[in-house]
Amino acid sequence: MSTLDALLRAAVAGVGGTERPGQVQMAYAVERAISAREHLLVQAGTGTGKSLAYLVPAVQHAFDTGKPAVVATATLALQAQIIDRDLPRLATAVAPLLGRRPTFAMVKGRRNYLCLHKLEGGFPDEEDALLGVGDVDRAVGRLGQEVVRLRTWADITESGDRDELVPGVSDRAWRQVSVDAHECLGGKCPLVTACFVERSRAAAADVDVIVTNHSFMAIDSFEGRQMLPEHDVLIVDEAHELVERVTSTITDELTAGMVNGAARRAGKRSDRSEEATQVADLLGSVLDGMPEGRVLALPDALVLALTRVRDVARGMQSDLKPEAGAEPDGALQVARAAVDEVFDNAARILEGRELDVVWLSHEPRRGAVLRVAPMSVAMLVRDKVLADRTVVMTSATLELGGSFDAVAGTMGLRGEGAPAWTGLDVGSPFDYPRQAIAYVAAHLPPPGRDGTPTEALDELEALVRAAGGRTLGLFSSMRAAQAATEELRERFSAGGVGIEILCQGEDQIATLVRQFARNATTCLFGTLSLWQGVDVPGSSCQLVVIDRIPFPRPDDPLASARTQAIARMGGNGFMAVSATHAALRLAQGAGRLVRSSDDRGVVAFLDSRMTTARYAGFLQRSLPPFWPTTDREKVLAALRRLDEVAPAPHPVAEPTARGLGGAPAAYPMGEEGDEDVSDPRPVAGPPPVAPSPRTAVTGGHAWTTAQDAELRDAAEAGIGLDELVEHFELSEEVIQARLTQLGLEIGEPTFGFD
Repeated sequence: MSTLDALLRAAVAGVGGTERPGQVQMAYAVERAISAREHLLVQAGTGTGKSLAYLVPAVQHAFDTGKPAVVATATLALQAQIIDRDLPRLATAVAPLLGRRPTFAMVKGRRNYLCLHKLEGGFPDEEDALLGVGDVDRAVGRLGQEVVRLRTWADITESGDRDELVPGVSDRAWRQVSVDAHECLGGKCPLVTACFVERSRAAAADVDVIVTNHSFMAIDSFEGRQMLPEHDVLIVDEAHELVERVTSTITDELTAGMVNGAARRAGKRSDRSEEATQVADLLGSVLDGMPEGRVLALPDALVLALTRVRDVARGMQSDLKPEAGAEPDGALQVARAAVDEVFDNAARILEGRELDVVWLSHEPRRGAVLRVAPMSVAMLVRDKVLADRTVVMTSATLELGGSFDAVAGTMGLRGEGAPAWTGLDVGSPFDYPRQAIAYVAAHLPPPGRDGTPTEALDELEALVRAAGGRTLGLFSSMRAAQAATEELRERFSAGGVGIEILCQGEDQIATLVRQFARNATTCLFGTLSLWQGVDVPGSSCQLVVIDRIPFPRPDDPLASARTQAIARMGGNGFMAVSATHAALRLAQGAGRLVRSSDDRGVVAFLDSRMTTARYAGFLQRSLPPFWPTTDREKVLAALRRLDEVAPAPHPVAEPTARGLGGAPAAYPMGEEGDEDVSDPRPVAGPPPVAPSPRTAVTGGHAWTTAQDAELRDAAEAGIGLDELVEHFELSEEVIQARLTQLGLEIGEPTFGFD
């Protein structure tokens, strides 16, 4: 078996990078943690190369023990980078040392994949489906067009993975072709052998590294479904997000619409469907009359409504039990899933578990929504995630205010009975004080509750103009992002300024980020999803603007419950909850600026409290060590100079088509010179897989050498496109795209022989 040092050197060379001290330090720390079966927290700044630092010892462990390592990420962007970019290159590089190519696969939740049985009509249509969407001539509106496109794509995709579809479709359309875990028929499904999910998980059963997401990992750990193969090493990347993702995973909700929906799905299959509609009305009337916010004690009227909902749902569960030996029934399964969710959630709220927090929201589209979530998941993470395996947690932001304690406490790593762990900060290879400025607009008034003040919008406009665009705007709310977008669009349009403002929600995040990265005169404004995971090195992002300190909302029920609980125990609830939350978000947001050693720019805070508040020092210590200033004119001059000398933006890659198991449909063939690996940095997403002598990808289909030879023979023989469509069982568009790549032309359709 090769040493870690040799494997790491080969992997780094394979991606065209250079070995970095922090990367080496982290790799050996991961190896020691696995060997000692001790948990590890690693803060690794941007540019460290942390993916290779944990993937190499993970692969080595898999080869030594025969057990896979599991890598869980928070964002789809990092998941895609690892599976499409890092692991293929690593596998090619270390194969000569290990004797075979390491294998890997991606595992996701069922809702991320096409359901073939639903496509064939095995499940009832969603409520908002269009009639006749299978008929192109009859399909009307965006939803119909999207579903028709999904059905066409279903015939050519290897993976059935939604992330492979570019451009994407709306959630509303995707629901027409997918099911969740509770709706799935499982082994009773007539198409189980062809199921994308089952085939993907089967492909992952014997691989060395499995890539998944925090939520899927949490469900697997908490519910014991054993969706992941047996493993003893778990690596949690973007670990600063783990607690929030786990909390979200085990948050339940109940609405009158959910009860009505369960009644409609059950229909005549249950004698209690009409009664369920009545109790839905009762629940709705009670919730509509309650104020928003945390529910400290359930009112008697709500207890009565929830009790009736629970009891009716229990009776419906009995009605919907499938008969022994009955044929699989998708409609019945969907009804059972809806009723089970209503019963479980009503019962949980009534149970009043010790750590559960209940709160009510009034939403424009859904009406009154009653939610329940645990105040803390620390003990759950300790008992279910950290038990019986080594866990490595890593992120660029785990030390807050100079200590790991705040983050470790939320993960169950502090207090009585906590498992052994080590914290390590391997730093960053970047020279932050020379590469970036941290500017606080100290002359602005503190932000209020009435939206972004005019002075802040004026400051934002001045900064964006000086930068010539090139701005990632991170806002504390979607309303603030949209208002700033509209205002600056109007100002720039009136002044004839050629700067485009994109706003989150106008398209998929990945599409917007690629558009932002391609054009230096473009800005991208948004909220939470953009504060992390956006990786745009180079001249397209030279200014990051943060509108205000991202404290939790004062009426956030979980944050306020946690704050009060800590205060009751004599602690500082504000610093432990609100300031810690803000520090984590600020560190992530500011980290969007410097993504490579060549990057230069400014992080601008439009919140004067960053220098004046008593907690300002804690927040500042959580940021990268940028050069600090409050001098507006110096900052504007620096941005103008950067704009004048900025090079062209980096090339932007499109997503890679995937095959079974989520791995790329074609691997880069680095040793044969088919891929340029001179710059290992990801640019707004994974790079395309370069065509090789063995495989190439068009339209989600991986073409082999043999198939290319058939295309050449067909072109020479004058065989028509119609015959090629029938022969390959692929669409005209996919075949024509490959013919174009090969520089081939085909003749008119032929009928018979000469």
